[in-house]
Amino acid sequence: MHDMPSHDYHIDIPGTTIFDGKQAMKGYALNKMCYDFNRAENREAFRADEEAWMEKYGLNEQQKAAIRARDVLGLLDAGGNIYYLAKFAGIFGLGVQDVGGMQTGKTTEEFKDYLLSQA
Repeated sequence: MHDMPSHDYHIDIPGTTIFDGKQAMKGYALNKMCYDFNRAENREAFRADEEAWMEKYGLNEQQKAAIRARDVLGLLDAGGNIYYLAKFAGIFGLGVQDVGGMQTGKTTEEFKDYLLSQA
């Protein structure tokens, strides 16, 4: 059995946050709320009153601020799991390439051009 090295949550890959047990505990409320977005009526209810939903699930100030700012990377830093946060990206009107741009420090168009250059 290998011991896991201790590490900072931001590694040398820009826009990347390691999601481990500590981050999962930090983001439990946020991820629980995102899980409930599997139901369309919950997504609509969130859109209608974001503040009430954030209170209902007990989000902390870091998580609330990231939601208000539409900051997907901030949500990752606040303990969000990327699989659940994909629901937020959709609610925020962001596609996968928008998030990829955020993670790499590029605009969406620059990121799309980069993807095409790698094909």
